Amino acid sequence: MSTLSALLAEHTDLPGGAVDHLQRVVGEWQLLADLSFADVLLWVSAEPSGVVCVAQCRPTTASTVLPEDMVGSVVSEREHPHVLRALETGVVVSADARPSHVAPLRRQAVPVRWDGQVIAVLSRDAATVARRTKSALETAYLECADALFTMICEGTFPTTELRSDTKSSPRAGDGFIRLDRSGRVVYASPNALSAYHRMGLNSDLLGQNLIETTRALVTDPFESEDVESYLRGAVRGKLGRPMEIEARGATVLLRALVLAPGGRLEGAAVVIRDVTEVKRRDRALLSKDATIREIHHRVKNNLQTVAALLRLQARRTGNTEARQALAEAVRRVTSIALVHEALSMSVDEEVDLDDVVDRLIPIVVDVAAVGSQVRVRREGSLGVFPAERATPLVMVLTELVQNSVEHAFDPGAAGTVTLRAERSARWLDVVVHDEGKGLPEGFDLESSDRLGLQIVRTLVAAELGGTLRLERGATTGTDARLRVPLGRVALG
Repeated sequence: MSTLSALLAEHTDLPGGAVDHLQRVVGEWQLLADLSFADVLLWVSAEPSGVVCVAQCRPTTASTVLPEDMVGSVVSEREHPHVLRALETGVVVSADARPSHVAPLRRQAVPVRWDGQVIAVLSRDAATVARRTKSALETAYLECADALFTMICEGTFPTTELRSDTKSSPRAGDGFIRLDRSGRVVYASPNALSAYHRMGLNSDLLGQNLIETTRALVTDPFESEDVESYLRGAVRGKLGRPMEIEARGATVLLRALVLAPGGRLEGAAVVIRDVTEVKRRDRALLSKDATIREIHHRVKNNLQTVAALLRLQARRTGNTEARQALAEAVRRVTSIALVHEALSMSVDEEVDLDDVVDRLIPIVVDVAAVGSQVRVRREGSLGVFPAERATPLVMVLTELVQNSVEHAFDPGAAGTVTLRAERSARWLDVVVHDEGKGLPEGFDLESSDRLGLQIVRTLVAAELGGTLRLERGATTGTDARLRVPLGRVALG
């Protein structure tokens, strides 16, 4: 499905500021749809004489009256005359309709103004119900919705200051409170009342001054001053970001909306969500993350101790072959230690392989040949990998680089080894290329008895689910071609 930005670019030549304003409108419209008990659609002009729907939102407080997806649909004036009229005249247009497959609809088209110009139209379609007395909740919701839609028509809502995270912002159904200009509660939904009871309120909210009541419940003096300033500012027409407050072990998220249709300040609407359990789980996850990072830190320390002991043993042995084997063991242990060091500083169990590999390359060159004139460079980005795949991948790369440094060049000869990475949506392709003497005649990777290549074969097949080929370079030297699938890999 096309995005809002793509559809606006296709059908309009709106400036960036206007597009940003429509993005802000869409960011707020789940609240608008819920308060209106209506489907809300965003329309822009379409050549030659119609309108196109560029976004659609269904309410969570009522059944949808538009089950079909309208996004991308171009309609004529005959089908939606109220939308075209609102776009042309710049005034709110109401209409009734009776589609064949649903009950009669109550329709309204609201011009969206930005910088004094009508740039789009919001339509809200709701089912017409039989004549009955509206509940207090319905009345409060609809009055608030009418005020916000009027402000959209006037270009005063939403403003550039309103940049809340709409994914985490409270919805009307989470809890809704309507305040008059003095901050007195004229309506509080059952969920809002439950949230305040959880914070320690022992009475009803109706008729109380929400500013004073909330401040009295919050125990932290600094937080109580902040919430008082936030709510008092809202009823006086001052915008602010949503804020969390804690009281008696409960945590709630508050968001206050200024209601000022026609430039007349009418108080504020407050949406509230009880996030106590969410915060408790977040704290538990943070505690677990800290524990995991501490484990990685201790594993790294232990591996560094092992590497130091192996290094000490290598210095004390007089056998050249044993010293070389111990040096390679030091390098392998160090590569694993560096991965755990990166994980100990990560909050999401992921490793930036570029950083780890860049730190390992000097160690690999030193271990492969003392006084080596070979230079190793990296091209492209390996990217970020999850912990369970980072360790085997780092070991494979270091083994391949060491193999090139150690075997591709004559002793004391200069040369270059290039680690070239290319990452797509599905694959990580790595080529380790050297300018050396190339593969020996009859070389076969599967039958090679070199320990490093045996380790590489096992890790690539069993841990990474990838493939590895060693072949002659296009002009000179050897290419080690590694392909690793990204995402989940099913290993047999």
